[in-house]
Amino acid sequence: MMDFLSRLTSCTLCPRLVQYRQSFPEGYWRKPVPPNGDISSKIVVVGLAPAGHGGNRTGRMFTGDRSANNLMWALHKAGLANKATSVSRDDGLVVEVYITSAVKCAPPQNKPTREEIVNCSTFLAEEITMMTKARVYIALGKIAWDTLVENFSSLGFEVERERFHHGAEVKVKGKGKEMWLLGSYHPSPRNVNTGRMTLDMLYNVVERARKLAEMR
Repeated sequence: MMDFLSRLTSCTLCPRLVQYRQSFPEGYWRKPVPPNGDISSKIVVVGLAPAGHGGNRTGRMFTGDRSANNLMWALHKAGLANKATSVSRDDGLVVEVYITSAVKCAPPQNKPTREEIVNCSTFLAEEITMMTKARVYIALGKIAWDTLVENFSSLGFEVERERFHHGAEVKVKGKGKEMWLLGSYHPSPRNVNTGRMTLDMLYNVVERARKLAEMR
């Protein structure tokens, strides 16, 4: 895992993302953002990418912004986090899930290019391979969903066909394993403030993941 994190945080494959992340103030993380949580977790949460003033500032996925606190609220309510906020890398937060992203660097306007998504897929595919105990994946948004489906397929898993929507649920089978992929709208302030998704809607997906992870 240490070798993976070293290669991840030193990646400079996407010039546009390197330039953008380094445009932020001194004191920010300004590198590819490592995951949060234990690689041996049964539940995996996959977001789009680090936020410019969230993970890109603090150096930990879903940390330091309102999206992070929305996610932690749901995880805490489901008993999968010891607190309902995610402020900094030294805030004492402990999660019983593995939190990562489709794209590891903050993209301008939260919109990575197709090439950038493909470049980062090498890291996500490696994470999927390492997560031998994973039972449930939660995709936060369409890009995370589509990227996971593509990576599962490239790794030899069969994924039931289903378009992304909030509450989507499909089985992922292969290599002697049976897993689930769940879909949720991203816990961004825009989605929550406009009512597209309530925190209870997010919690319902997280709670469903917890129950599926405990089956058998």
